[in-house]
Amino acid sequence: MCLFCPAPSVAPSSPWSARRAFLLAAGASAAAPVLAQVEVGSASSLRKLVPAETLENSAAQQYQQMLQQAKAKRALAPSDHPQLQRLHAIAKRLIPHTMPWNDRAKQWRWEVNLIGSSQINAFCMPGGKIAFYTGILDQLKLTDDETAMIMGHEMAHALREHARERIAKTQGTNLALRLGSQLLGLGDLGQAAAGLGGQLLTLQFSRSDETDADLVGLELAARAGYQPSAAVSLWQKMGNASGSKQGGLAFLSTHPSGPARIRELEVNVPKVQGLYEAARRNG
Repeated sequence: MCLFCPAPSVAPSSPWSARRAFLLAAGASAAAPVLAQVEVGSASSLRKLVPAETLENSAAQQYQQMLQQAKAKRALAPSDHPQLQRLHAIAKRLIPHTMPWNDRAKQWRWEVNLIGSSQINAFCMPGGKIAFYTGILDQLKLTDDETAMIMGHEMAHALREHARERIAKTQGTNLALRLGSQLLGLGDLGQAAAGLGGQLLTLQFSRSDETDADLVGLELAARAGYQPSAAVSLWQKMGNASGSKQGGLAFLSTHPSGPARIRELEVNVPKVQGLYEAARRNG
């Protein structure tokens, strides 16, 4: 299900228009918005080595393949599943606050799906393709506020283009050479990036990326009217799950919890408390 899908865009009318559109997309900003309350830097310029639109299209294909596999195993939640409806309600409150963090988010076809699995896992792929596993909701007994913090965190990875940056760093030399040879025709560069989508579910983000996503996700959730302190209780639950060695800890393998992470959130909760209170007052 697409949430807040944009109106269809008009295709470029000439090869030059197509090239110009590609260059504009590649340079789309992922810097922090002027009115942001949390302090995060600008996204790495290295990400521009990977065409954003091509990576998003590749992510969409991989996402659909994953959904088809889940459906074949009867693990894909139907649209009337209470937990999926709960996720949709949370996403609809978060999505309107994503655009200031990335201009491309205005055109994303946001999707949220729920997969029946004991794994403690959730993710958002480039282009706004979100999946939650039932294990993360059930085993951690997450409140709506805590669920919003996870969703905001995963949205932030996509908005800040961390996957695009990670892939650019691992493929940088090859793509840079292709870029230098394709200034007058970017087709080969796009083809090179198209094959990178298969890495998206196995990427491991840096500690800096994780902190970035924590803070941006915290602000997204606060602006949507979710209690900021839930970010702290969420990661406390994550730490307890890790300590008790619960099964299916896929999320914690790439999102380690710890005192430093919780302290960073505790410092930033007061910065967004006013946003939360304003959202609650405004309904």
